[in-house]
Amino acid sequence: MSFGENIMKYKEDIISDLYELIEIQSVSGYQDKCTPALEWMLKKAESFGLVTKNVDGVAGHAELGNGEKLCSVLTHLDVVPEGNNWNSLPFELSVGDGYIFGRGIADDKGAALITLYCLKALKDNGVIGKNTIRAIFGTSEETGMKDLDRYFETEKMPQLAFTPDNRYGICNCEKGILQVELYGDTHNGTTLTQLHSGKAVNAVPDTAYALLDCTENEDHQLARLADAKPGSFEFYYTIDGMMVLSRGTAAHACEPQKGINAALNLIDLLSSNFTLASLGNICSFIDSCIGMDAYGVKLGIKTRDSQSGPLTVNVGTVHIDDCYATCTLDIRYPVSCNGNEILERIKKDAKNEGLHVKVLEHIKPHIVDKDADIIKLLSASYKEIMGDEPKLYSTGIGTYSRKLSCDCVAFGPVFENETSNAHNANECLSVEKFFKHAEICLEAMYRMFTE
Repeated sequence: MSFGENIMKYKEDIISDLYELIEIQSVSGYQDKCTPALEWMLKKAESFGLVTKNVDGVAGHAELGNGEKLCSVLTHLDVVPEGNNWNSLPFELSVGDGYIFGRGIADDKGAALITLYCLKALKDNGVIGKNTIRAIFGTSEETGMKDLDRYFETEKMPQLAFTPDNRYGICNCEKGILQVELYGDTHNGTTLTQLHSGKAVNAVPDTAYALLDCTENEDHQLARLADAKPGSFEFYYTIDGMMVLSRGTAAHACEPQKGINAALNLIDLLSSNFTLASLGNICSFIDSCIGMDAYGVKLGIKTRDSQSGPLTVNVGTVHIDDCYATCTLDIRYPVSCNGNEILERIKKDAKNEGLHVKVLEHIKPHIVDKDADIIKLLSASYKEIMGDEPKLYSTGIGTYSRKLSCDCVAFGPVFENETSNAHNANECLSVEKFFKHAEICLEAMYRMFTE
């Protein structure tokens, strides 16, 4: 019997606690909503007899032992906005057909609770550790990871760490992340009076709507064009003009090609019937420099490398009203690329449209050597439970790994070819695979604690 199997005795308690944790609407960017999730987690840890610390309500930890080496598992309790098109209530855990559903179950509340129960399992089994094992919980991973900046101002940096915030095998290579906002001094369109889409830069928006001040003939022509365009559109007459509603499919910004961007579809439709000048410079930039492409072709930044794959571009939000016009871009670029050169190219094209560029976040690529100690430890833990070796892979997802000075990698909780719908409606995990992850996680934490 592997030590990891000890987690199964807590299965019912874990599911019961997930109901409470998912219910906390800790949407990233709203600290007053995220802090209660951290407080809940630390209170639960204290009830297990673990030592805890809360750092300004933005991050905290629960730990066991006082050994020579500090080993950590990092997870986050903030979630992206719930979005639309759920088959169940997003902030109420539901179980059915072998799956558990709820916003944050896969990214990353489910894994966070598992790490806490792994500490409990180590303590309850009387394991004497050679090291100190710490579960670190953050609250702004989805919006820039400033939580860890504050946390590590006062707390010791671990010497060995992983974050269960991606998928299996072991992610030792993360692309660079460049998030920018483009904005005009004002909205300079005429026909287009409003356009709104998206709540987060790091998600593909699944709905968008526009208000148009146009003639009846233009209304009819637009409706006819919609039949030949990609996407799903609805038309409504309002006192403010014609409203066009666009529906798409949400996805994580690291893989925008897996979603259907409602904003891009809408702007593509509008630009086929109206001049770009009448739509304004934000729409003109998106149509001319991005279009329907997810790989930066029109921006002139398309590239890829063998280690980390292609560059991707996601238009996360577009907001246009009487006196403002703005959009955000999320670009994930290969480890061999220079993010500053990509930024300069965007600034050049934006300037041609009379737009300004503000950098929201720029996180350089992250690489860990395949022979690093953490990779050896996690490989052995995975093999103990699953019977085979995990593969090394790269991703466009950004995890807490980037914030650590030690070698840190992403490891689980989602298995390859398993559905999770992270950043999408109906976020879920297979119950069976969720607890298989729990076994792997406990095995890895046991080895970190004792070796």
